[in-house]
Amino acid sequence: MTKEDYYKILGMDRKADKREIKKSYRKLALKYHPDKNPSKDAEDKFKEISEAYAVLSDDEKRKMYDKYGHAGIDQQYSSEDIFRGVDFGDIFGGMSFGFDDIFEQFFGHRAGFGRGRQARQRGADLRYDVRIDLEDAYNGLKKEIRVPRTEICDNCNGSGAKPGTNPKMCSQCNGTGQMKHSSRTTFGMFTQVSTCNKCRGEGKVIEKYCPKCSGSGKVQVTRNIDIKIPNGIDDGSQLRLVGEGEIGSAGSGNLYIVVHIKEHTKFRRMGKDLYISKMISFPEASLGTKIDIETIDGSIEKLRVPEGTQNGEVFRIRKKGMPFLHGRGYGDLYVEIHIDTPRKLSKKAKHLLEELNDEFKK
Repeated sequence: MTKEDYYKILGMDRKADKREIKKSYRKLALKYHPDKNPSKDAEDKFKEISEAYAVLSDDEKRKMYDKYGHAGIDQQYSSEDIFRGVDFGDIFGGMSFGFDDIFEQFFGHRAGFGRGRQARQRGADLRYDVRIDLEDAYNGLKKEIRVPRTEICDNCNGSGAKPGTNPKMCSQCNGTGQMKHSSRTTFGMFTQVSTCNKCRGEGKVIEKYCPKCSGSGKVQVTRNIDIKIPNGIDDGSQLRLVGEGEIGSAGSGNLYIVVHIKEHTKFRRMGKDLYISKMISFPEASLGTKIDIETIDGSIEKLRVPEGTQNGEVFRIRKKGMPFLHGRGYGDLYVEIHIDTPRKLSKKAKHLLEELNDEFKK
């Protein structure tokens, strides 16, 4: 089934700012909350508007959606990724109004309504920037990189407690990680949920900390990772290494390699094509000549420059540009001709040019 446009779902113009999107979502969420709306389609509508808000309230997801539509979201983000980091609790001022339970029922987590006992989460994604030469982009490259990331402490297996001891259940929240305060208003019973300040939402208290991780359950390590950069890659392209990001309780995040290509001293790149400048003399341009052109792969191509060639004229050498990424074939190499005008002339050269000038005037 084709998904409806997120902006249309929230009744918003594509130019709407975050404040307008937030206001519209809050109004619709209160209207379609399944506990307050008995209609059969309320549950599906609530899911739909919540997904739309989760995407449009996030700058990166919204940019991806504006550019590629639903395809950009579905291919880039899982259902869990779409709702990760969205603070719905901020919208409703900390009043759960049953929203925490309904989100847990629909999406498997509490979607920002108080931190509570920390849910199992996939580790964070990491970014690593690498700079390569244009020749590396032409040939492809295998490279070892060193990437720091957070991993589960192997001394306490992530518990944060000193080996031989165990964390104890928090006596203040009875292991829930949350403190709830209910109050009755003219709109009904509202429940405010806050994080337990004694255990900080963990539901348990560590009495003796692990000496290696100081109670965090995590340590910083640096790993050597072999990466393969494909030939034909463009400047700014990203490579995704699944599972090489931060380690979380529900699995590892991904590592994104961002490739930057250094500026070349001879070649300019425009997509799949390369450009190079070549200087020739005025007589060569007038009479015609053959010149050697160095290509990006190190070979030499013979280029015929016809007589009467003008300054700035461009000639093409086929299939001597960049290789197509994930495909067959090559772009072209374009040679831009520049005529070298000498700054100083010998008496003989000057005399010959004066004779040539006189000949042109006849």
